[in-house]
Amino acid sequence: MSEVFQKKNILVLGGAGFIGSHLCDKLVAANNVICIDNFISGKQANIDHLLQNENFIFIKDDINNLADLEKYPELERFQVKFQGVQEIYNLACPTAPKDFQKNAVITAHTNSLGMIRALDLAVKYKAKFLHFSSSVVYGPRNEKSPVMKEHIYYPQDPITPRACYDEGKRFAETLVSTYRQFYNIDAKILRVFTTYGPRMPLFVGHMLPDFIVAALDNKPLVIYGDSSFTTTLCYISDVIDASLKIMASAESGPFNIGSPQEHKIADIAQKIIQLTKSKSEINYADPLLFMSRLGIPDISKAKEKIEWFPIVTLDKGLELTIEYAKAHKVMINWNGVEAVRG
Repeated sequence: MSEVFQKKNILVLGGAGFIGSHLCDKLVAANNVICIDNFISGKQANIDHLLQNENFIFIKDDINNLADLEKYPELERFQVKFQGVQEIYNLACPTAPKDFQKNAVITAHTNSLGMIRALDLAVKYKAKFLHFSSSVVYGPRNEKSPVMKEHIYYPQDPITPRACYDEGKRFAETLVSTYRQFYNIDAKILRVFTTYGPRMPLFVGHMLPDFIVAALDNKPLVIYGDSSFTTTLCYISDVIDASLKIMASAESGPFNIGSPQEHKIADIAQKIIQLTKSKSEINYADPLLFMSRLGIPDISKAKEKIEWFPIVTLDKGLELTIEYAKAHKVMINWNGVEAVRG
């Protein structure tokens, strides 16, 4: 068997995004990784360090246009025509809160047509398939019962401005389930709750990375909402560990993957100010359209079925994220544009 056939060919859709790029980092050590991204949410800077790796190939394309991997000449190196693809991780979907309305149609396409394209590839190559879904599938948070369990759902309006994402994620799961039943493929679902860590995008409405950059420059930390706004936070390495465990298992899910501990976002902001020894203040602004107060994940199923639970503490995760921000300090135009990456 040739050297290339001794390694799996793994397709990562949305692989230049925050979570996707960390997944590529982990997979490329022992596999051939094909990363496809259109840079709507992802960035080339997230995968620059992988571009010279012989086990890694990047293709700039849209999942909605994805029909035939064998049309890409660069993939001849991985002999896809003969070896095919053994695993597919689907993380493709725009996730920038500030650009949510601008990306509404492409979001709807990605959660429908894009899913079909991806699942058709899984059928063609008989590949294992893991779809990264979202906690939004449960519907609005129920304050009487805020803990989300995999089998309990709440009604949500299918025609709100957010529906292309929220209902779209529900439909994407329907497609995964339908393809699994009809084509008998090994297709799995992971439901991601709020995740943080290095490479989170700046200035798009994800508050935590903006907090860190602002604190390092002694600028105000802006909370979109009021002091009661809460969130759960799971460090990126724990989410990657969960995805690998699910893919390697015989389980199809869905699995809640996140931290079961809830924190006030104002407390997180204050903690970042303390850790960075910043002189920053905390300001408040109107909530963004994409933002909503999500539920708390019940991770009992993940503990039982795949022996997973988050191990990185919030303090440690914030320290690691701040260290990364310091090491990759950006020069910023404070009109909201990232100018130069150092």
